[in-house]
Amino acid sequence: MTVDPNLDTGLPIRLLHDRVLVKVDGSEGERRSTAGIVIPATAAVGKRLSWATAVGVGPHVRAVVAGDRVLFDPDDRSEVELHGRGYVLLRERDVHAVAAERVESESTGSTGLYL
Repeated sequence: MTVDPNLDTGLPIRLLHDRVLVKVDGSEGERRSTAGIVIPATAAVGKRLSWATAVGVGPHVRAVVAGDRVLFDPDDRSEVELHGRGYVLLRERDVHAVAAERVESESTGSTGLYL
């Protein structure tokens, strides 16, 4: 398992295969639009994806490293608690996108993606 030293260290597990352990960014309650309008958690919206930070990855994960911000479907997740902190365990195939500085620096030109 690869763990960024700036993130949670000393996780008491070893991730296997293509698993990614993430910590969800922020709360899943009410949020604000870019215009500052408060949107309650009970508001009906289409399928909304969530951002999280990868804190550990299994040995067969190819596209995600610890410290990356990943986009995933919150309906397809398995929650786990380690040392009193909540995490989400995903398969690499359940990660829809990665937003990381290393991804932008590897490309030679603009990808046209705005994450």
